[in-house]
Amino acid sequence: MRQISKRATYAAAAAAVLLLAGCSSGGGAAAPAAPASQAPSVSTGGSGQSGQAAVDAITIKDFGYQAPTSVAPGSTVTVTNMDPQSHTVTSDDGSSFDAVVAGDGGTATFKAPTKPGTYKYHCTYHGNMHGTLVVK
Repeated sequence: MRQISKRATYAAAAAAVLLLAGCSSGGGAAAPAAPASQAPSVSTGGSGQSGQAAVDAITIKDFGYQAPTSVAPGSTVTVTNMDPQSHTVTSDDGSSFDAVVAGDGGTATFKAPTKPGTYKYHCTYHGNMHGTLVVK
């Protein structure tokens, strides 16, 4: 049962990204969106073994990160923020990735590092928020 709801969450996040990609209004600071050519290659499993860019999802809720077990190198990571406050997903090394995500369902995307490894991240606005992105 848990797997079904996890897949449904990933599918909903991917659908929201595709719908929002069609909007032409600006709306604040966010990480650059992935090119539209990557939209059809949505992967909810995070394996990235199809040869196409995968889309993986991080959800922010109740000042915490809900992240996939791992993502493929170079995959597109979509972040959805369910909290009313803005948050970031900022790599601790300061250069691997950085996404600013508006509250109340806002989304942003970033590219996962191409080098496999474990990347710790945090919210620059809320010092108690930490997570780990595993790239493999």
